[in-house]
Amino acid sequence: MTDPKKTRKSWFYRWFLNNKATVSLINIFLALAVIWLFANVSWVFQPVGSFIQMIFPPVVAAGILYYLIEPVVKFSESHFKMPRILTITLVFIAIIALLAWGIVSLIPIIQTQTQQMIDNWPKYWKNLQTAGDQLLTIPQLSGVRDQINSQFNQISSSLVKQVNNNIADWFNNITSAVGVIGNVFVTIATAPFVLFFMLKDGPVFKDHILTFVPVKFRQSTGDLLTAINQSLSNYIRGQLTVAFWVGVMFAIGYSIIGQNYALTLGVLAGFLNLIPYLGSFLAIVPALIIAAFTNSLMVIKVLVVFAIEQTIESRFVSPLIVGSKMDMHPVTTLLILLAAGKMFGLLGVLLGIPAYAVLKILFMRFFEWFKVVSGLYEGDENVPLAADQKLETADSKKEN
Repeated sequence: MTDPKKTRKSWFYRWFLNNKATVSLINIFLALAVIWLFANVSWVFQPVGSFIQMIFPPVVAAGILYYLIEPVVKFSESHFKMPRILTITLVFIAIIALLAWGIVSLIPIIQTQTQQMIDNWPKYWKNLQTAGDQLLTIPQLSGVRDQINSQFNQISSSLVKQVNNNIADWFNNITSAVGVIGNVFVTIATAPFVLFFMLKDGPVFKDHILTFVPVKFRQSTGDLLTAINQSLSNYIRGQLTVAFWVGVMFAIGYSIIGQNYALTLGVLAGFLNLIPYLGSFLAIVPALIIAAFTNSLMVIKVLVVFAIEQTIESRFVSPLIVGSKMDMHPVTTLLILLAAGKMFGLLGVLLGIPAYAVLKILFMRFFEWFKVVSGLYEGDENVPLAADQKLETADSKKEN
């Protein structure tokens, strides 16, 4: 006779303890419980958050520069047989020389053009208002004029109310601005040291990390780190290099057609091009506004420069520099930019895509591991859709 306790135990073991789906659900529940616990005791981690907030900017800045400089160091080390420390030192000297040249030659021009743009902005704004008033004097737009005046009055009263209610917050904003300036100086002072040691210890950095990983998982962890490093390096090098050449092309094109503030608009175009898909179109907006108040022919010239730049960038620059782009759908990219920009502002727009790339690699590796461990994806059986099943049933009935 079978023991009822043994039968009961084996049933519980079979359906709960030895059931992979149940164990997976329990693990998910425990993970959510841990997240909920951390969310309710977040004050415990406030010092850790402050520490991360302090070291994050210099580490990110050094990491971006590392991906740009590391190929030069590797090339010199392998082809010219130069010691790595000597190569890094020469690269730092070259960077300092380039910065000195930029400060002496380019910064004064950009500063002058920017100041002229700021001084002339009231004139541009007045011309825009005049053009708008002339447009609204058309009799057919009388209803639209009344609506615009009503909306403008509402916006003006709302702004006055907000200014009166938020005067106290301005002092907090001033304090925050002082803190931001302090963080910028800390980043500028510490990023070169972090960059130096990244370049010096870069080849053995992965091996140091793997020493803390159990032997059983070292191979998979090493492959994961390699994939993340490759994805980040391709994106950062590609985006920054393309942005540089886009800025150069716009600056040269604007200078040829005689556009005002050519160098400043070119630098602005280079920075905005760091935003995927939208950067070049955002960069042309200020150029078109300035050209519109110069003469109508200048608007056409700016559009021609934009068309030539887009052709060169899409046909030559991006394929040669970026090569195989990240496997991301344009809609996915736009959604990430919108979400990251909403949550983290400009920093989210700039870092949202590489962060998504890292998270995607982590998720795919975890999913591959889960497929093996869970046993829920064994075999190559194709599960038909309900519509396909109905069609197959109808076809079988017709044959019978």
